[in-house]
Amino acid sequence: MLAENYPTEATDEVDRIILAWQIERPDLDVSPMEVYSRVARLARHLDLARKEAFSAQGMEPWEFDVLSVLRRAASPYSLTPGTLLQELLVSSGTMTNRIDRLEKKGLVKRTPSPHDRRAVLVTLTDLGVTRVDSALKELLMRESELLAPLDEDERKTLSALLRQLLLPFEGTPVRPLR
Repeated sequence: MLAENYPTEATDEVDRIILAWQIERPDLDVSPMEVYSRVARLARHLDLARKEAFSAQGMEPWEFDVLSVLRRAASPYSLTPGTLLQELLVSSGTMTNRIDRLEKKGLVKRTPSPHDRRAVLVTLTDLGVTRVDSALKELLMRESELLAPLDEDERKTLSALLRQLLLPFEGTPVRPLR
């Protein structure tokens, strides 16, 4: 027997999944799936859109991730490899490999730290700034397309609700931007 609060006709794949579970396991409250299955499916669509956006710019998603961390660091767009690996949650070997590959493409360069002669900074080149800015523009266009069914108030509401769900995992309190 179907629960009264579920539609009798499926309108998206998650509705079909929910209906099937309600039929097979009416003893369970499957309502959390209504949210999390949609979030997971949207994440997959976003991942595909990201790959398309970066591919259009001749870039891999991991390249954008590294370059965007540097770009957000403000001029002169330099960080230590250690800071990069903390931001990107990758191993030091992976980070070294990524920096090497980006350096070969002329997107970053390694320079000695002016504060510590033993330390190295990874710095965006002018080409790196241009490429990450172009990729960001392409990404934002595709993300806007994904959000097109929502008006501005709905987007703000969705963002606030998702933030509430994400905060326990992130472990950082919301601080006002200055």
